[in-house]
Amino acid sequence: MNKKYFSLALAFVMALAMILTGCGNGSSGKSGDSGKTLVFGRGADTTSLDPAVVTDGESFRVTQNIYDTLVAYDYKNQSTEVKPSLASSWKISSDGKTYTFTLRKGVKFQDGTAFNADAVVYNFERWMNGKKSGKFAYFPSMFGGYKGDEGLVIKSVTASDENTVVFTLKRPSAPFLKNLAMSPFAIASPAAIKKSGDKFGTSTAVGTGPYVFKSWKKNNTITLVKNKHYWKKGLPKLDSIVFKVIPDNSSRLNALKNGEIDLMDGLNPSDVDGIQDNKDFHVYYRPPMNVAYLGFNVTIKPFDNKKVRQALNMAVDKEALNKAFYNGQAQPATNPMPPVLLGFDKSIKDYPFDLKKAKKLLAEAGYPNGFTTTLYTMSNPRDYMPQPAKTAEAIQATFGKIGVKVKIENVEWSSYIEKLQKGGAPMYLMGWIGDNGDPDNFLYTLLDKDSAGSNNLSFYKSEPLHKVLIDAQTETDEAKRAALYEKAQQIIHEDAPWVPLEYAKAPLVGKSTVSGYAPSPTGSEPLENVTLK
Repeated sequence: MNKKYFSLALAFVMALAMILTGCGNGSSGKSGDSGKTLVFGRGADTTSLDPAVVTDGESFRVTQNIYDTLVAYDYKNQSTEVKPSLASSWKISSDGKTYTFTLRKGVKFQDGTAFNADAVVYNFERWMNGKKSGKFAYFPSMFGGYKGDEGLVIKSVTASDENTVVFTLKRPSAPFLKNLAMSPFAIASPAAIKKSGDKFGTSTAVGTGPYVFKSWKKNNTITLVKNKHYWKKGLPKLDSIVFKVIPDNSSRLNALKNGEIDLMDGLNPSDVDGIQDNKDFHVYYRPPMNVAYLGFNVTIKPFDNKKVRQALNMAVDKEALNKAFYNGQAQPATNPMPPVLLGFDKSIKDYPFDLKKAKKLLAEAGYPNGFTTTLYTMSNPRDYMPQPAKTAEAIQATFGKIGVKVKIENVEWSSYIEKLQKGGAPMYLMGWIGDNGDPDNFLYTLLDKDSAGSNNLSFYKSEPLHKVLIDAQTETDEAKRAALYEKAQQIIHEDAPWVPLEYAKAPLVGKSTVSGYAPSPTGSEPLENVTLK
């Protein structure tokens, strides 16, 4: 063979080898790139890719990889300690009312437009002026309302120069920095929002994050590809991520074993023992910061009656739920916030599981023969509730013993959230995974009057509770804040707008080829450091 033909043949062999190497990279999915793709199996689809309009973890799981926030949690160390992100530094005034942020220079949105102080102001003005649409549910839950509302803690957001943003507050707010790190307050491209209008979050999603939105096949897959111009040098480490919906936990585990996905949440607690010693897989545990609960819409009869709510608290066998659906790995809940948080009141004694007392209390409330109602539940499993349908059936059975006849309605996740926010469910199963590691994110976000119809799905309004929670937000002394939150839990326990069910220990599992993954206590995390061997 002459040198010319030998060189051509050698080039062909090398090219073929490169192609074969690219195909055999150990990843489950393919995005059209030559590098590695992580396929993340999950139980339900995202509701929107605009983080400001959603409240569910399935949406934030994706948006955290498209967008960045001004400050971020220490995800690498599985902590909610606040670290710099789009803001490289900040200063807080001595009176706690002014926060001045210095922004990173040279950062670009994924559409090529500049990230700067004006972009930050635009996003906050968009949220603050959202009262008419009412679609930015998290904003009033964390900051006290929209512009014009008495409770809104933010007085103004201004750009003093291209790289400096100043937040002026009406009063000190202890959880303010932690709130800014939350996923719903990620900074989106103003140009993309203006251009896309109502389609932003469905066909368009543009942030400054490690991955760029590529495609969305509803109830199937969302594909993100590497942001080659990401401001964190050397990141992300993957070429693409596919978030794949597999509603059933067992089916999702089978998909992992068959190599169809690389990583999954919603591992049934009962399946942990059978997989944790398998060298091909690794079981992770999300640091516990959650609560599962049975909620009552207190504006609907008979749930407007406190004695009815207290009676139903006595008709839930939490120990049985733990054994049956959490493999005994959960902790029966007494309060609407988990024990790991500041101010958890250990002195509160749970309502006993006592059907005789429950029936007597129902009679005192005017329902000696019980009543008929509907219990709504999500159709898909969640970290805090691995088997919602069976949990509903168990509650239905014990309620039936005190004369409360329950019809169960299973609703698909995105429709479920919308129904609850509109007050369409007299009773419902739900849960919460903390966003920021602060008790405010449970008690104020889920049960204050300012949050009714957004994250307060029970529409519970208590003036005494509101005063205590606002005092707790304003107080910066940790010991004094803890005492205020204990008082808040006592008010809630007496009024019983919920039945707190379980504090779950949520397992996840991935292939042994996955490295760099660290589950966050907030329920979702950026995947910029994840690699596939």
